[in-house]
Amino acid sequence: MGSAALDTAQFVDFSTHPSQYRHWQMKFEGPVATLVMDTKEDGGLRPGYKLKLNSYDLGVDIELYDALQRIRFEHPEVRTVVLASAKNRVFCSGANIYMLGSSSHAWKVNFCKFTNETRNGIEDSSRNSGLKFIAACNGTTAGGGYELALACDEIILIDDKSSAVSLPEVPLLGVLPGTGGLTRVIDKRKVRRDLADIFCTTSEGVQGQRAKDWGLVDEIVKPAQWNEAIRKRALELAEGSDRPSAEKGIELLPLERNIDDAGYHYKYVDVIFDREGRTATLTVHAPEKIEAKTLQEIKSAGSAWWPLQMARELDDAILSLRTNELELGLWILKTSGSAEAVLEIDRQLIEHKDDWFVREVVNMLRRTLARLDVSSRSMYAVIEEGSCFAGTLMELALAADRTYMLHIPDTPEATFVALSEMNFGPLETVEHQPRISARFYSAADQIAKAHAAIGKRLSAEEALDLGLVTATPDDLDWADELRQAIESRLALSPDALTGLEANLRFAQPESMLSRVFGRLSAWQNWIFIRPNAVGEAGALKVYGTGNKAKFNRERV
Repeated sequence: MGSAALDTAQFVDFSTHPSQYRHWQMKFEGPVATLVMDTKEDGGLRPGYKLKLNSYDLGVDIELYDALQRIRFEHPEVRTVVLASAKNRVFCSGANIYMLGSSSHAWKVNFCKFTNETRNGIEDSSRNSGLKFIAACNGTTAGGGYELALACDEIILIDDKSSAVSLPEVPLLGVLPGTGGLTRVIDKRKVRRDLADIFCTTSEGVQGQRAKDWGLVDEIVKPAQWNEAIRKRALELAEGSDRPSAEKGIELLPLERNIDDAGYHYKYVDVIFDREGRTATLTVHAPEKIEAKTLQEIKSAGSAWWPLQMARELDDAILSLRTNELELGLWILKTSGSAEAVLEIDRQLIEHKDDWFVREVVNMLRRTLARLDVSSRSMYAVIEEGSCFAGTLMELALAADRTYMLHIPDTPEATFVALSEMNFGPLETVEHQPRISARFYSAADQIAKAHAAIGKRLSAEEALDLGLVTATPDDLDWADELRQAIESRLALSPDALTGLEANLRFAQPESMLSRVFGRLSAWQNWIFIRPNAVGEAGALKVYGTGNKAKFNRERV
């Protein structure tokens, strides 16, 4: 990894490998994988705090995310994942409080967002991968530790007369559970509201039979039967899975990535910084031709198969930008390559959707694209000559806040977009609906018109008529309109934009996850305490005075 002008001490790297883990152990026994949490007290990602009592920070969760990816792709024989602890009488005490107390606001928000996405991924794999998850809570399960358990299909609590589950953030810290705890308690666990109110305002939590009666856990088990009960239930859940027992896994090879002053550079994804202009241009490159034509060839390509490698690169780029480049407030999304190749790969994804590996690739694409939906950055898709907004890559344009498409009157075929079946089902947003459906608020006639255009090269005029793009300036006005759109966006308050975007992106019907992220990113009680709104030079303070607001340009 190149590092010209890169502060390696501060750069957060989301790439890791089991050989580098400090906080997790992976154990495999037939169809059951056990992820054992054993945080090293002196292993924090930043100095200044100790990870006591299986508390965690971003580094711990980066390892968890990688471990889940390894299970999905490298161990198709696994059908049940048990999350366990190596600590005596402690499952997980949640996010490290001293880490939170010493972190910037941006760090806390991005930390909560990433940990939430990791838990979303657990639930996504339960719905779509044939994996089931058990939280084996052998002791204290508090705050973020209980939130990790909430992401699992089943929660089993040891009944030792002292172990409890709790969300103590309100009574102890004066904050709310940051990774969706409150929402999952009522939306997922269906805990009655009054009982949830008591639970979330009682610092000591709830234990034993009461925890089961209230719906906070699924089972309680005596210490003497603990190991056997966990093993038995894991095997029972495994029986209902369709993951193959005899297939060879696909090794996730390290990404080839170079980071320098200009940006992040991968094989299929390139990110260019404009620090003065406060933008990052992300270009996703499609292949020029199809190399893997059969299912056997697709599996032989493994992690180098274009949709998987591209998704992994884009995933890493999004995470790196969100955490390391706070002031690049506008992401400009571009594409290049062969539209025919992308549409053919989309056809393969649909044809082989029941194969475990292809299914996991689709799941990875969906989760990666969903990171765009919840990122607190403005996003403009730019469609110009040489662009390849086709099929799966058209999702980038559908995820953007606005899409600008060049129209050349003399040669309208010079720019185009194209749809595939992948745009109408598999790549759902966090609201569990295709972006096409979300775009048109499930209006059947508009969705049907778009569906009828599958496979066609749609010109700028046709794309505009179908509602797929925002504006189609001609070649004479293109540069000026695009420049003005970018400059006007960047002149606005970053805080207000975060609230605006998160509200507009999550259309009806809402889901548990859109509710989680809406609260995490966009509640106005956060915006109203920020200096960008109410500081001495905030927008509310200087309104009507003739003075310009002075903004903190960090995006969080």
